[in-house]
Amino acid sequence: MSTHAGQSTTGSSVGPHRHLAGFALVLVMAAGSVVMWLVSPIVWLWIASRMTSSSQPSLGPYALVLVGMVITAVIIGKFLGVVNRTHMRVTGRLTDKRDHASWNRSMRGDRRATNDRGVLEQVMLISVGCAIVLFGIWFFAFAGSSLPS
Repeated sequence: MSTHAGQSTTGSSVGPHRHLAGFALVLVMAAGSVVMWLVSPIVWLWIASRMTSSSQPSLGPYALVLVGMVITAVIIGKFLGVVNRTHMRVTGRLTDKRDHASWNRSMRGDRRATNDRGVLEQVMLISVGCAIVLFGIWFFAFAGSSLPS
């Protein structure tokens, strides 16, 4: 086991403070995904509801909700991408190798490792899965039926 500048070549060079910073960044990504999937739609629906006094609004509030949610999702998505790259840099997963276009790659089994992408994908999958489960519980247990009885 050779060492260079106090770091082992066989072990991880990520210290405890970097683990803590990485964990904090994962929490930021989780909070950002909750904001993207829950807070943003509720806020846009609230804004649109304040724009109309009728229970039969025109197309304007619906368009505002749709456009506002899309723009907000893009902004939050870009922010989460920055946080993910920061997480990869802090935890030592960020590599400086160039990513070639798929048509310009060798077909000899040159696969990308899953740790090259960071943890944002897993955080988003877990948050969407939780949102689907919670929506199902709310819909079937608490929403009540809108069908005439």
